[in-house]
Amino acid sequence: MQKEAKITSKGIKKVLNNYTPASSLAEYIWNGFDAKATKIEINYDSNELGRITFLQVKDNGTGIDLENLHYKFDNFYDSEKSIQIQSPKHSSILHGKNGVGRLTFFTFANNATWTTFYESKGIKGGTISISSENLKNYDKNIVSTDSKFTGTTVYFSNLLIGLDAVEQDLTTYLKKEFCWFLELNKDYIILINGIPLDYSELVADRDLFELEKNGTFFKIKYLQWTESLNKEHSKFYFQDSNGKEIYKNFTTLNKKGDYYYHSIYIESDFFSHFDFTIKEESNQVSLFSKAKSSIEYKYLISKLNEYLKTKRKPYLRANAEKLVLDYEIDGILPTYNNSWEQIRSRELKDTIIGLYEVQPKIFSNLNLEQKKIFVQFIDLLLDSNERENIFKIIESVTQLEPEEREDLSSILHKTSLSRVINTIKLIEDRYKTYYQLKELVFNEELGAKEIPHLQDLVENHYWLFGEQYHLVTAAEPKFEEALKRYIYKTTGEITDTKIDHIDKNKEMDIFACRQHKKDAKIENIVLELKHPKIQLGEKEYSQVMKYLSVISSRQEFNAPNMSWKFYLIGNKFNTSKFIERQIKTNKTHGEESLVYNEDGRIKVYIKTWSEIFTEFELSHNFLDEKLKLERKKLYELSKDADEIVQKSKINTAISLEEIELPE
Repeated sequence: MQKEAKITSKGIKKVLNNYTPASSLAEYIWNGFDAKATKIEINYDSNELGRITFLQVKDNGTGIDLENLHYKFDNFYDSEKSIQIQSPKHSSILHGKNGVGRLTFFTFANNATWTTFYESKGIKGGTISISSENLKNYDKNIVSTDSKFTGTTVYFSNLLIGLDAVEQDLTTYLKKEFCWFLELNKDYIILINGIPLDYSELVADRDLFELEKNGTFFKIKYLQWTESLNKEHSKFYFQDSNGKEIYKNFTTLNKKGDYYYHSIYIESDFFSHFDFTIKEESNQVSLFSKAKSSIEYKYLISKLNEYLKTKRKPYLRANAEKLVLDYEIDGILPTYNNSWEQIRSRELKDTIIGLYEVQPKIFSNLNLEQKKIFVQFIDLLLDSNERENIFKIIESVTQLEPEEREDLSSILHKTSLSRVINTIKLIEDRYKTYYQLKELVFNEELGAKEIPHLQDLVENHYWLFGEQYHLVTAAEPKFEEALKRYIYKTTGEITDTKIDHIDKNKEMDIFACRQHKKDAKIENIVLELKHPKIQLGEKEYSQVMKYLSVISSRQEFNAPNMSWKFYLIGNKFNTSKFIERQIKTNKTHGEESLVYNEDGRIKVYIKTWSEIFTEFELSHNFLDEKLKLERKKLYELSKDADEIVQKSKINTAISLEEIELPE
């Protein structure tokens, strides 16, 4: 016989149009669990072309009572709104609503047939058939059976999906749909072609422990998921001593924007007679039941919230550090050029990490430009006296809890103090280096040599001549090796470079480069350091010009966006006045110590060590006076040049970044 439902087939498809083949098949599994099934089997087969030729969902539940089918299929079709599928808020049973999930098969098949066995004064059986062309109609047939077990098998025919959709999309979806449910009901199982559904890849962390209060014991199972589940948020699941779910509710760490997904299962006889409907502040508790106002329950929730925060903390830290790294890679963080700004950079990064740990939600759903603006705004506040206004900004986006406000305040004060301390330490160590270098240059009793002493110290502290540069080569490598390293530093490519030049075997003391990512410019610096006993003249000048000649001969060194600065450093000029004449000739360019200028792109400077030290004094005097350093306490004189160089290598003024080519 044939029955007609009240809503149209088109209306049904409209209401259920968000369903995919995977989510539709999940509804048939939920139907089985709603029918008290403990085992769900999905069986399928395919042909050589990869099309699914056979698909069924089988359960061992109570079956469908065909004698009262009109309660299932007729009455709920009064309106489109009435057939929307919803899950109950505080219970995992009765997932579907009126069995409407049975109609979602139209997303992957043209026909569905249910063969069901149910209890009605003995086991009875029958079939129900529906076509996707007319979902409002169904055919029902009751048949005699000798089955001894209840259950339902749904057969799908004229299938619309391929093998990939079942083996990849379906399996992935089912893992995220049922992992938490299978953990809640350990006696339940889902089999796909006879193999249990394995969701272990979704488990980031698992823990088992017990809590006790006033002789009441709670068995706790904690799971952290690697990603968000389909529809289930992070929740507490309260179970009696037999593992039966009594109630479920959200944990306090939902929708925080931190991607920390978790489930807490609490099993105790305490919940066998527990009334979750009574509010925590209410005193209306039955003599024979317990409620949220009980000491044991409050203790339990308090401990679990503490536990979750503890578990979440390292996860947040790891996520925050990854966020900062991503921001750096994506160019969201401001670019800093020198050591002073590097301290500021570290403070900004620490503040972003701290903000994320306190309230990760403020970093979610931002596009690239919004991220840049937000980060730059924080940077400006940190560099001013208005850092406390970060509170107002954050609270305009999301409400901070008292504990979160306290954490944020601690972060802001800690980063501020850290920045001051680091700056003081950096200045102290720079002065140490300054005094150490002066000793090597001017104290003849030390017997300092050019390469093992002067050059060794400078290459570890090249900020003395340009802290914004990255070291490319120092001392030994010749031009071919320097060019190889230079190309790797600026392009990331490893080349077998050959130079055809008479002076290709010349060695540069220090060769460094700096890249401007913003305007795609590359600045290069070459330092030629001379022992204090060597007086600078035309010979030493010619040596630097030979470096320049080799570099000018190579296209790789002379792109339009590249500039070069050569520095010849010595203790004094010789009596020939050659250096003085070169400086005077180039004085019209308005730069001190300039002796050669080629189109403003290639420049050569000659300086004395005294000039270097004076420039250091002038550039650091303001900070020195501001922080009131006692210079004489910063450096202990040494009578050994080797000892001075070794000491210079362990202070924080070093800004060195060596280039190590991959093997």
